[in-house]
Amino acid sequence: MTSRNFRELLESRWKLGNFLCVGLDSELSRIPESARGTTVRETIVNFNQQIVDATADLVCAFKPNPAFYESHGEEGWGALRETISYIHAVAPEVPVILDAKRGDIKNTNRNYAESAFDYLQADAITVQPYLGGEPLAPFFERKEKGIIVLCHTSNGGAGEIQDLKMEGGEPLYKVVARLAKEKWNANGNCCVMVGATYPEELSAVRAIIGDMPILTAGIGAQHGDLERAVKAGKDKNGRGFIINSSRSVLFASGGSDYVEAARKKATEIDGAIRAAL
Repeated sequence: MTSRNFRELLESRWKLGNFLCVGLDSELSRIPESARGTTVRETIVNFNQQIVDATADLVCAFKPNPAFYESHGEEGWGALRETISYIHAVAPEVPVILDAKRGDIKNTNRNYAESAFDYLQADAITVQPYLGGEPLAPFFERKEKGIIVLCHTSNGGAGEIQDLKMEGGEPLYKVVARLAKEKWNANGNCCVMVGATYPEELSAVRAIIGDMPILTAGIGAQHGDLERAVKAGKDKNGRGFIINSSRSVLFASGGSDYVEAARKKATEIDGAIRAAL
């Protein structure tokens, strides 16, 4: 496979005005009957391929979460790898983010990095910083990859840990943002994740990190305000953000028209993002 650089791929999509990321959280029980094959792998791959074909021109990235694949064992892992391979083949200009939220000691992270980047061929990965920056070195050393650090997540209970006040009164999520900007971004490949459900925190993080990319989620099923997220998340050039939508696109319809419905929903979100810029 030819060399791929996540930031370069992302920038090229931004130049087209594409900021939508479709999350390939392909929950088997929700895949429409008309997409089903004879095996789990065939069903997931068939569904994903049709979603990719329907939305590739609208997105800045695709983002599979491995939980929806690894729960099906060998067939699920095979489906994940085949899905990423398919994206590289039919939409080579679109980066793939593995939403794995990895984070462990350094030796373990080295194996996680090899799995994500060498075996699965992902272009970026989400990681959690709870163990500190030093153990994340095996990810950051991959200069061509995007390393997206969880900063303030979109779930309702995020503040239990992420809003804890540190010395001086600064909340933990701001400390993480500052570390990402000032200490962990030596190779220019660090990004952060902030939920669209927390627009004030999103704005605060943008003020800290400058023009680093922000992955934001929660505009669909979690009811985040898209317009507020765009205004809070964009950088000084009106770019810098990746807005993810998973279930609202994937399962826009549970019937035989699921492909058309996914396309329609992705087009709607894309239009709303452009209108909010």
